[in-house]
Amino acid sequence: MAGKPFSKAEMPAILAAFSPRAAKRRCSEGELILDYEDASNDVYLIISGAVRVLIRTPNGKEMLLADLGAGEFFGETAAIDGSARSANVTTTMTSELIVIPRAEFLAAVHGTPAVCDRVLHLLVNRIRDLNERMFQRNVLDVRHRLYADLLRLSRPREAKSEQTGEQRILSPPPPHHDLAARIGCRREQVSREISAMESEGLAEKTRGGLVILRPAELARRVAAATDESRVSS
Repeated sequence: MAGKPFSKAEMPAILAAFSPRAAKRRCSEGELILDYEDASNDVYLIISGAVRVLIRTPNGKEMLLADLGAGEFFGETAAIDGSARSANVTTTMTSELIVIPRAEFLAAVHGTPAVCDRVLHLLVNRIRDLNERMFQRNVLDVRHRLYADLLRLSRPREAKSEQTGEQRILSPPPPHHDLAARIGCRREQVSREISAMESEGLAEKTRGGLVILRPAELARRVAAATDESRVSS
């Protein structure tokens, strides 16, 4: 369970750990929940829906940090250290959130071992993910950064035959500008690389999403590019 969102079965106990002062908030798609450098310090638990966490630079560029869904939380950094908000958070669909005041969040973390354990594991999981993405962004070219991110975002495809058993899928397929924001490049570069993957038989677009036909080959190429970068440095 380490690093995984809170499940539906766990949710009643998690909610009970927080005081009745926690309030529900229903948000429409595209609603800004937190803005960069806000002074607020509430923590948000996603009951349903999804949010996007990103950083916008002064010149308008975006770095997409994470897409979070039901059972995950955000806003914990400001609650823990009292700092201003470090990113923007916007809903990507109609969402229902639980807004937890900082004092209640900290009381639950300090007073409920199960909550503390899960929060720590979730935070560690996020740090590991960001460290891996930062390393890849610094040492890999656009092609291999895209390979790595597609593997990270995809899930095993339901096997319909022995041939599809090892395939992975991104469903719905992420827009190319979102992938570009995640790996630090232009949308046109992502479009070009995905077209090349299709031509090479590494991926195909279907009505249900983007299918990674040979994930093991993508992983092999990422590993080889990473090893080459380490040797050259």
